[in-house]
Amino acid sequence: MLKDITIGQYFPGDSVVHRMDPRFKIVMTLLFIAMLFMGQHLYSLIFGIIFCLLALALSRIPVRLIWKSIKPLLVILMITAVLDLFFIDGGKVYFKWLFFQITEDGVRTAILMVVRIVILLIGSSLLTYTTSPIALTDAIERLLSPLKKIHVPVHAFAMMMTIALRFIPTLLEETDKIMTAQKARGASFSEGNLIQRAKALVPVLVPLFVSAFRRAEELATAMECRCYRGETGRTKMRQLHAAGRDYAAMTVTILLFAAAVAVKIIW
Repeated sequence: MLKDITIGQYFPGDSVVHRMDPRFKIVMTLLFIAMLFMGQHLYSLIFGIIFCLLALALSRIPVRLIWKSIKPLLVILMITAVLDLFFIDGGKVYFKWLFFQITEDGVRTAILMVVRIVILLIGSSLLTYTTSPIALTDAIERLLSPLKKIHVPVHAFAMMMTIALRFIPTLLEETDKIMTAQKARGASFSEGNLIQRAKALVPVLVPLFVSAFRRAEELATAMECRCYRGETGRTKMRQLHAAGRDYAAMTVTILLFAAAVAVKIIW
């Protein structure tokens, strides 16, 4: 199941979204997230869903790949829906037994939360799916460049964020290998109570942390061998330039965001 998690991975392509300026994609993603959390009604998600569907269609990312990234989180989505369904009161009561009850507000909140999480995961994942780690680093650094005036280490911050995203798939793959090796030695991760299952994860976490620190040390050594000294004296191999498609996409995103704000005010 860990192999199905594709968060942080980059999938090369030649779609319109792949060719967009990463700075615009980051800003558009932030506006998209704001759209989703702007209101507390299903109607408030319409504009975020429209943005997500447009981005998914233009990026040409296979739907099976999106489903592959959502599938490991189905248990979390179900738990979230059940908690909202039984522990939120208000409106018409549909079912009641002892202290459990299903109300109109509970059903609406459960549906709203599940749809919001799914759309948020799909839309935000498109940023890493269609943007290489190097381009993402350059974009974050350029967007945060005004903070350099107050001596904020923007380049180091952007580099750390990108390296963290880059190593998510690597650590997941390493975790899967360690768990497979432990199962071959007779370990069980699905039997016993919660405390026993937690104790069974210790043989996995210890080698995983050791492997992570070893990879970090190897990466630091490799960067030092290549005379990496931060942003001092560095130039960019690829300069970021905005094109007409970037401004067009940003215009559509701003219009959707403005419509979401208007719906929130009117509703």
